[in-house]
Amino acid sequence: MLRFIVRRVIGAIPVLFGLSIILFLFLRLLPGDPAEAILGQHATPELTAQIRTTLGLDQPLYVQYANYLVRLLHGDFGSSFVDGKSVADTFIVRFPGTIELTVGALIFAVGLGIPLGRLAARHPNGWVDGIVTVVSLFGISIPIFVLGYTLVFVFGVQLHWLPALGQSDPRLGIPQVTHFAIIDALLTGRPNAIIDSFSHLILPSIALGSIPLAIVTRITRASVIDVANEDYVRTARAKGLTERRVDDRHIMRNAWLPVATVIGLQVGGLLAGAVLTETVFSWNGVGSWVVSAIQNHDYIVVQSLILIFATIFLVVNLIVDISYAFLNPRIRYS
Repeated sequence: MLRFIVRRVIGAIPVLFGLSIILFLFLRLLPGDPAEAILGQHATPELTAQIRTTLGLDQPLYVQYANYLVRLLHGDFGSSFVDGKSVADTFIVRFPGTIELTVGALIFAVGLGIPLGRLAARHPNGWVDGIVTVVSLFGISIPIFVLGYTLVFVFGVQLHWLPALGQSDPRLGIPQVTHFAIIDALLTGRPNAIIDSFSHLILPSIALGSIPLAIVTRITRASVIDVANEDYVRTARAKGLTERRVDDRHIMRNAWLPVATVIGLQVGGLLAGAVLTETVFSWNGVGSWVVSAIQNHDYIVVQSLILIFATIFLVVNLIVDISYAFLNPRIRYS
């Protein structure tokens, strides 16, 4: 197992290195100039040249990349062109919000998707299976921003059932200790603050988790049906085992592997989808920060955040691969 983990970590190094080169070159090929974005309507050729010199953008590309790579190897992701703040410091403040949103969406998708998939698999080609299929198709077909604005309009504006924007009500004055809205609310010990933080998380979690919900439901259904038709499952039933025992020990134990794989892959999708969701719901996370950085041509912020997300995605995939050995003891890594 240890050798497997070491090989995966070593194999991730050239992937991240190649990604850093592609990102560096691609972002600089896009139209627009960070210096002009910073100066705005006050941009003049002289001021623009001065800003470019200050930011080091007048140097050759290979020199800029070498400087950036040296900083990365020292654990320094650089500073924003716009506000001069350290990318790492801002990331530490904003990333808890994205984690909170991603976990909420993942709980919604997995907590509802697996039971729906198992329910549909128990009644294949029946009316229950048909309803689950239609629901999953709706979930995977509706764009996140369309669903997000619909939820805001219906439940936030029209019905006033749930708050539509932000992570908490600023009037409650919840202190930002951990930058996790729910944890900070729990630290206050005030029930109204706790309820408020949870209620703010519901709509964005549903919007972000709709596509993973549909995918998890479909994969769970297909995996359970495939395993249920295996010979060893029919043999277990022929021995007189109860249906619950057959389901728990024979069907689901072997059906978990593809489900675990798709759940791991959805983490990357949730991080990418958070860009739109955080923008729609004015969520103070990394996703909305990426949008702002792209609009301002803030190269350092964009390429650093994408590299961080890529690293997170690789780590999650490694964790999923390791989990196979625990889900199915017959799997061993050499």
